[in-house]
Amino acid sequence: MIIRWVSILLVLAALGWGGWTYWQRQLAPKGDEYLSVTVDRGDIVKTVSANGTLNPVVLVNVGTQVSGTIKKLHADFNDRVKSGQVLAELDPALFKAAVDQSRANRANAEASLKLAEANAGRTRALYEKGYVARAEWDQAIQAVEAGRAQVAAAAATVRRDETNLRFSVIVSSVSGIVVSRNVDVGQTVAASFQTPVLFTIAENLKRMQIDTTVAEADVGGIKVGQVATFTVDAFPGREYQGRVRQIRLNSQVLQNVVTYNVVIDVANPDESLLPGMTAFVNIAIARRENVLRLPLSVLRYKPTEPETGKTRGSVVPRTARTNEKTVYRLREGQPDRITFQPGLSDNKYMEILSGDIKPGDVLITEDNKPRKDDQKSGGGGAGSSFKVRMF
Repeated sequence: MIIRWVSILLVLAALGWGGWTYWQRQLAPKGDEYLSVTVDRGDIVKTVSANGTLNPVVLVNVGTQVSGTIKKLHADFNDRVKSGQVLAELDPALFKAAVDQSRANRANAEASLKLAEANAGRTRALYEKGYVARAEWDQAIQAVEAGRAQVAAAAATVRRDETNLRFSVIVSSVSGIVVSRNVDVGQTVAASFQTPVLFTIAENLKRMQIDTTVAEADVGGIKVGQVATFTVDAFPGREYQGRVRQIRLNSQVLQNVVTYNVVIDVANPDESLLPGMTAFVNIAIARRENVLRLPLSVLRYKPTEPETGKTRGSVVPRTARTNEKTVYRLREGQPDRITFQPGLSDNKYMEILSGDIKPGDVLITEDNKPRKDDQKSGGGGAGSSFKVRMF
C-alpha cells in the first residue's frame, strides 16, 4: 500500500515538473526572427593580392675573368664595401711569369727592329751608289716593316698579360653591402667557359623592390604609381607601403595561368627588410570614400517558407536591369524586397549607386526562426522522458 502511494506521488511530481518547465518556456521571451545589419557610409578599397620576393634594386655579381687559386679574401658576408675596394686576390705567380716572358719577347723584337733598321740604312747607301740591286733594298725595307710589326705584337702581348695580372686582384665595381660570398681561400676558380660569381653586392638596401606575380585576370586594373601595402612574416604586426613602378611585359605561364611580373618600389630606411623575404602584397586598384555601402552578406539571403523551410521564388520585374542586385529590408518584422544598382565592391562591402536604400536601413542577412522539428521536440518538456517504475 505504501509503495503504491509513493509511486503515485512520484508520477504527480514528474507531471508537475514537466508542466512547470513547459510553462516557463512559453513565458520566455522569443529571440529575433532575423539576423540583420545596418546600411552605413564609409570607404571601399578594392585590392589585388599577390605574393612576391624582396630584392635590392641594384644587385651586382662580382666575378673573375681569369682562372686561378684564391690567395686572400678581403671581404666577407654583410661587409660594406666601396667602389674599387679589393675583395679578393688570386695567386699572381703565373700571371707575373707571363708578364716577364712577354716583356722579354718585346725586348727581343725591339732589338731585331734596330738591326733591321741598321741594315736598311747601309743597303740604301749602297743602292744609291749602284753597288746593290733594287731587290736587296726592297728586302731591307721589308725587314724593317716586319720588325716594327713584331714589336707591336709583343707590346700587345705585354698589355694583355699585364691586364690579366691586374684581373688577379678582384675589386668591387659598386659601393654597397656584400650579400653573399661564394669562395674560400685555397679554392680554384676556372673562367674558361663562363665567369664564376665570387661575390654578390647589393648597392643600396635602403631602397628595395618587390617582384610580384599577378594573374592576367587582375593585371588589367594595376597601373604604374598605385599604392601597395604589404607585410612580411618577420614583422607580422607591421605594415609597409610601396608604389607600383613597372608592369613587365614578359609573361610567364604557371600551372596554365598567365602571370605578369609587377615591380613595386619600397623604401627601407631602417633596413629592417632583408633580401629574399616573402612579401604579402595588396595593391589598391580602386577607392571610394564616404559612399553608401552594405555588407556582402546581405546578398546571400533569400526568404524561406515558415512551414516547409524552402526558399521562396522571387519574380524579378521585367523593367529591372540585369546588373541590379536584390536585398531584403526588415520592415515591421517582415522582409521587404528592394533592388539597387551596385558599384565598387571589395571583400566585405559593396557600394550602392542608386536605389531605395538609405543610411540606417536594416537589411536581413539570415533567418533566425526555430525549425518546425525543433518546435515539436521542445513541447514535450522534461516530463516526456521521465519514466516511473510501478511496483
